[in-house]
Amino acid sequence: KFLQLFGTVGAQCFSLPDFDPKMSLKLQKRLAASVKKCGEGRIWLDPNEASEISMANSRFNIRKLIKDGLIIRKAVKMHSRSRVRKLHAAKRKGRHTGVGKRRGTREARMPTKVLWMRRQRVLRRLLRKYRQQKKIDKHLYHYFYRHAKGNSYKNKRVLVEAIHKMKAERMKAKILAEQSEAKKERAKAAKLRKQQKKDDILRQQQEAGSK
Repeated sequence: KFLQLFGTVGAQCFSLPDFDPKMSLKLQKRLAASVKKCGEGRIWLDPNEASEISMANSRFNIRKLIKDGLIIRKAVKMHSRSRVRKLHAAKRKGRHTGVGKRRGTREARMPTKVLWMRRQRVLRRLLRKYRQQKKIDKHLYHYFYRHAKGNSYKNKRVLVEAIHKMKAERMKAKILAEQSEAKKERAKAAKLRKQQKKDDILRQQQEAGSK
């Protein structure tokens, strides 16, 4: 029947002894993936040894083929981030952030509330540190804490300058108060000496008159 349908030419082309269809290696690939603990896509089967691989129908045989190098687990494909790092480095410098690259309003991209919270935390952290280091007392801490909340200092540098200015003013006032107190004491002592001198002169005059 075969010869009747295709003739002698068909018989030569599709003769049964010469017909060698590619045998399926799905079983071997599945077993190898199970043994190597990876996906079937990462399993490489040597195409030149397909007939030998097709004979392996157990995990034991698959392990032997893996040891011989006929079955290999391919390396994970590289997913390079070098281009992403390069882009991020450029964005940190301000590139690629023009009007055409923006996908939200200014408030959506960087909320003012977030900026406010960051600024307050920076200022309050500085005040806490200064208080712990005894650079400011609790009264100055409270004063600058309330003023920081009242938006008096736009950054840490301004707050530090304000602290130094306030401390200098307090120190100056203290020195002036001490100088004034010392001057009063000197004046009081001079007045006492003067009064005592007058009393001595008056007493001497009285003693001379009585004689």
